[in-house]
Amino acid sequence: MKNPEKDFPYWLVLVLMIGAYFAYRVISDALYVQVFHIVSKGIWITLFVTVVAFALASGLGLLLALGALSRFIVLRQISRFYIEVVRGIPMLVLLLYIAFVGAPMLVDLVNWIGKPLGFDPMRTRDLSLMWRAILALMIGYSAFIAEVFRAGLQAVDPGQTEAAKALGLKPWHRFRFIVFPQALRTILPPLGNDFVALIKDSSLVSVLGVADVTQLGKIYAAGSFRFFETYNIVALIYLAMTISISLALRRFERHMRQKTTYEG
Repeated sequence: MKNPEKDFPYWLVLVLMIGAYFAYRVISDALYVQVFHIVSKGIWITLFVTVVAFALASGLGLLLALGALSRFIVLRQISRFYIEVVRGIPMLVLLLYIAFVGAPMLVDLVNWIGKPLGFDPMRTRDLSLMWRAILALMIGYSAFIAEVFRAGLQAVDPGQTEAAKALGLKPWHRFRFIVFPQALRTILPPLGNDFVALIKDSSLVSVLGVADVTQLGKIYAAGSFRFFETYNIVALIYLAMTISISLALRRFERHMRQKTTYEG
């Protein structure tokens, strides 16, 4: 049976042809040049929101996964409660809830803690809409990433942990040097998929007025009524980002598999 990974990527050729066509239009058409110049200003905001939210979500997701696998029932139940509740809320609803309900509650909590310490009170508007969006994406994606980490950690052969115990390694050292490096090879592919998905879901922050690619496209299209040209550019930018990252992740996965085979 032919290995599907060795199939010639005709789909990529088609994507490159479409991308080349729109790139030509952007270069040769004054209207497309204008749209791209305006919309592309939001690329850095999109990347910043995505990278920061993903990094925070990965850290929180790892803690939730460890809690779900803990020998303490309280930690297990708290982690499962968080994961199941957050995964059941649509991302857009979570974004609006955190922005307009969770953020004011967080500010009140900070003021309550800081008042006895003599800190100046914080106002809700001091927490920008961009950081509220990052907080919401972090909370939403941490629940999904926690399940990725949990599955990866459980995929490690228990014999590896037993061998580490026999060598006298402490729990942190067992996790740091034995369990996590092996789990990482299982975790990376789905973790990469979550990163790509987060790039696309970052467009939801436009509902809060954050000046990302989608928001700048909406503003320009509403003012110029050039919806076709504007959203062609917006779609092209997101497509370029997601496909580039997907190809990079596939190459990294192949490298990891080859490394595993060589070490084996």
